[in-house]
Amino acid sequence: MPRTVRDMTSDETHSDASVAENGSLAGPPATSGAPRVLARLWDDWRLGTGVATGCTAAWGVAAGWWTPRGPLTTLQVLAAMAIGLLVGWVAGLLSQSRWAMLLAPVVFVGVFELVRMGATGPTVDAPVASTYGILALVVGRGFHGVVALAPMVLGAALGAGAARLWAAVPRDESTGKAGRYLGRGLAGLSVLVMLVIAALVARPATTAPIEDTSGEDVPGSVAKLTTVEVGDRELGLMIRGSSMDNPVVLFLAGGPGGSERGGMRNHLEALEETLTVATWDQRGTGTSYPALDPTDTVTLEGQVNDTLEVTDYLRNRFGKDQIYLLGQSWGSTLGVLAVQAAPEKYRAFIGVGQMVSQLATDQIFYDDTLAWADENGNDTLADSLRDIGPPPYDRMLDYETALSYEHEVYPYDHSPNAEGEGGFSENFFVPEYTLTDQIHLLAAFMDTFAALYPQLQEIDFRETAIEFDVPMFFVQGAHEADGRAELFEDWYPMIQAPRKDRIVLDTSGHRPMFEQPDEFVDYMNGTVLAQTARK
Repeated sequence: MPRTVRDMTSDETHSDASVAENGSLAGPPATSGAPRVLARLWDDWRLGTGVATGCTAAWGVAAGWWTPRGPLTTLQVLAAMAIGLLVGWVAGLLSQSRWAMLLAPVVFVGVFELVRMGATGPTVDAPVASTYGILALVVGRGFHGVVALAPMVLGAALGAGAARLWAAVPRDESTGKAGRYLGRGLAGLSVLVMLVIAALVARPATTAPIEDTSGEDVPGSVAKLTTVEVGDRELGLMIRGSSMDNPVVLFLAGGPGGSERGGMRNHLEALEETLTVATWDQRGTGTSYPALDPTDTVTLEGQVNDTLEVTDYLRNRFGKDQIYLLGQSWGSTLGVLAVQAAPEKYRAFIGVGQMVSQLATDQIFYDDTLAWADENGNDTLADSLRDIGPPPYDRMLDYETALSYEHEVYPYDHSPNAEGEGGFSENFFVPEYTLTDQIHLLAAFMDTFAALYPQLQEIDFRETAIEFDVPMFFVQGAHEADGRAELFEDWYPMIQAPRKDRIVLDTSGHRPMFEQPDEFVDYMNGTVLAQTARK
């Protein structure tokens, strides 16, 4: 006959079981059907709940140290799901209560937030009630909650159920068969949903091979997603081209914090016929988001040095003395600084949507937005702008009010050109990113922008970048915003270089290489390569 761990009357047993069934932390009595350790913990529900809380807190400490921004890679996401499920199961099992479904997540979140307090950026700072603030909350804490807390809640429910079975708690007949079947069905559905999410997360990033018209791989071509070691960090790199003998171009995306694998794959496949195109995710962006921390080491000088190291990697890999450097928006700022630092490494520089002075651009945007708000009777916006004052700002989210009305203040008609209209959003649905990468594209943008953008306020190429030792080419949009176009028009006549040239694409704004890709490729082949090819 089974023997209870402690003596009690059948009435006492029934009473304790009923309390547990009603949701109390006081669990049902243990029986010899359970392991001895569990029986001891179940004998004193306070002890069991305390151990369960300690296990959950320990995972909160480990997760806060390991992934202060939440899980950023496929491995980290899958580990967070699995460990969260296990920790929840243990919490439910030891506490013998469905209250563990609430207790475990609350303890985990509290400890995790305390441990990661040193991390900075919109996705980890205190939530802000604004559009950018809500986005930061969703892609930061929101995503972490789905992959870490939802499995924990499910695990706690399953653990509490297992405890009741092992403790031989009498079945609560008040729920009826329908209620029990519903509970089991919901549990099964939850497990299925977790498995589907895990399968989607586990999908690897891939890039299609370079194929000829018959669908065969082109001999000597390259189509690879890889990483390059820069210092002690692994940074993502997509390399594609029909021939490894072709000249190499390194592309620097905008931001700071942007990643453009989607833009490059959706619009510039033709560029791969004449160039080997390396699309680099800078530190803290796209697939390189996990390399962001610690943010106090993210510096402008470091970004330039990273660019030079990636340049050397490509020169060595493809046996080139020099490569081309192509930068869009913020990438054009970084590109100018790189060719200034090491002109011997580059055949030519191509600036697209060229930036000249971030601070001067932001000040023009602020003034024009305020004038637009006054002219259109938008008193709320005008008052907000006057309250916040002109840039520069210390916090990334302060730029939202002054800079998020660009398309209203500087409207232009996209209708002649359907390409590139998606802007940054067209990066979210290409196989060159994992699901985790796709979800974190906005998070990476905001956190990296917050770390780096304040350091760009002293840049003004009209004062610091006049003479160059490499050919300089520029691709501008006819509908570029005044805050950028006016400064470029001031700077361009000042430039002294072995060769310089510019083209203005008629239906484009700030992203002409993606908005009019055919014209951009023609310019690259017919002007840039033609004028800089080795004799």
